[in-house]
Amino acid sequence: MARCSFCGRSAEEAGHLVSGPRPNVAICGECLELASQVAAEATDFIGGDLVLTGVGELVTNAPGGDDLLAVVRAAAVAIRRGRVTWVGPEADLPARYRELPGFDCEGRAVLPGFVDAHTHLVFAGERAAEFGRRLRGESYEQVLAAGGGIAATVAATRAAGPDDLLRTAMERAGRMLAAGTTTVEVKSGYGLEVATEVRLLEVALELGRRLPLDVVATFLGAHIVAAEYRSDREGYLRLIEEEMLPACAPLAAYCDVFCDRGAFTVDEARRVLSAAGRHRLRPRLHANQLGQTGGAELAAEVGAVSADHLDHLTAEQAELLRRAGCVAVLLPAASLSLRVPQAPGRLLWEAGVTVALATDCNPGTSYVESMQLVVALACLEMGLTPEEAIWSATRGGALALEDGAKGWVGIGAAGDLVVLDADSYLHVPYRPGANLAWRVIKDGDVVVG
Repeated sequence: MARCSFCGRSAEEAGHLVSGPRPNVAICGECLELASQVAAEATDFIGGDLVLTGVGELVTNAPGGDDLLAVVRAAAVAIRRGRVTWVGPEADLPARYRELPGFDCEGRAVLPGFVDAHTHLVFAGERAAEFGRRLRGESYEQVLAAGGGIAATVAATRAAGPDDLLRTAMERAGRMLAAGTTTVEVKSGYGLEVATEVRLLEVALELGRRLPLDVVATFLGAHIVAAEYRSDREGYLRLIEEEMLPACAPLAAYCDVFCDRGAFTVDEARRVLSAAGRHRLRPRLHANQLGQTGGAELAAEVGAVSADHLDHLTAEQAELLRRAGCVAVLLPAASLSLRVPQAPGRLLWEAGVTVALATDCNPGTSYVESMQLVVALACLEMGLTPEEAIWSATRGGALALEDGAKGWVGIGAAGDLVVLDADSYLHVPYRPGANLAWRVIKDGDVVVG
């Protein structure tokens, strides 16, 4: 059983433990606050120090709360060196924190920063004409078979230079940040050749260096079979195993595979993920988007961190995901764009599966950058409650990226916050056409507003 490395209390006794930088090292909230107090008294104010007062409604997502969002009203939050060091009713805010730089939220609601756990953010070109064809009756699979879809974006992306890719990706990421996204997962997958796949991951990581936005990179060389290998699937699989993975693995944390009709079979996906594991990449899967193709079962089998899309899912498959501890990353904007039934969010939630929401930002089937819109769609189209949708877009996304410091507000959490220009989180699904982010805070610094 994990215990605080300082006072020796268990997680049950302390209420919550924050993992340390090494295995078997942890600290409870009380000891962390004490350490923060000592550090605060010993140092001058620096970047990443902030206090928010006048918070009308603070969504903390803290474990063990009386309700899912563990809302604190008439609240304050103190951040030192980018980490939350105090949270609670403003009336109880210690005097030492009132001296920090900060501002009065004047009754506004505050949420953890949105964590967008599934995007294809780096690409060239657009597919508006394809969108029109689908609205006139063509299916996504018909578009793929005719050389459109992913293949069209691959051709445009291969032809683009790194500077153009970075410029357009920064524009999209900047809009995401302005709407409250503070952490984003970015996949490759529009190169399907070694050099371009490497370039996409390099651009993704550069976004995180140039913007106040955390970027988690995922290798998706197994998006579809490259056009030049259409008659040699085995050759393409060998290319992934023997050349792409050795070149791309140092730039990524995860490997994803599109396991579905028109993409990769279960056996092929298992093979790619096995090879990725030898390069220490953790598995993710695009699963059951277009039909019952075995992706959900494979995700459970290989212990995938997440299974994404899941538009076609049974109660039995949901139970497999729950037992495997696999996060279900749901993408309501993609289903809306494709005009197909939404993933069974209600079924997954009631089955006890951890649910995350994400934009699936891509040029073909979900050109959406706003997690606020995704929250609204999850409520209006997928059947989640506002509380479930907000949790899934923050804490759920963080769990899909295995980041324990994100998606909640408590001692030791990342100082990533969104201050809404509204007095309640309910306005996010209630007003889907508005950007309600009044201030965005990243690591304790105000970066928007």
